[in-house]
Amino acid sequence: MKKALIPVLALAAAAVAVPAAAQNYDRNDRNDRYERQHDRDDYRNWQSISQRKYQLDRRIDNGMRNGSLSRREAGRLKTELNSLVRLERSYLRGGLTRWERSDLDRRYDRLAYQVRSERRDRDDRRY
Repeated sequence: MKKALIPVLALAAAAVAVPAAAQNYDRNDRNDRYERQHDRDDYRNWQSISQRKYQLDRRIDNGMRNGSLSRREAGRLKTELNSLVRLERSYLRGGLTRWERSDLDRRYDRLAYQVRSERRDRDDRRY
């Protein structure tokens, strides 16, 4: 019985593998699947705007509290953060398009970089 089972399993495996190997994959089809997969990954890894706003606001407050940001630096960063929130609200009125979402992402990334660099600049100006 065992001797007969091995060739049957090999035949079944070959029957499944041969049609898959003979399948014609179009290059555009692979690119489309790749793009769709990465679009899904972008949505899964994408933080909501309110989460990013909250985190940046908290980092600015912590920087002021621990002395790594001056009042002037924190005020300027808060002003930029509030202008981003206003921009987001205007984008959301008509529904957030892909371009608008990526624009907000770029702007929030730039602001996060500014917060990080201002907190690390050690300029010791506290006015």
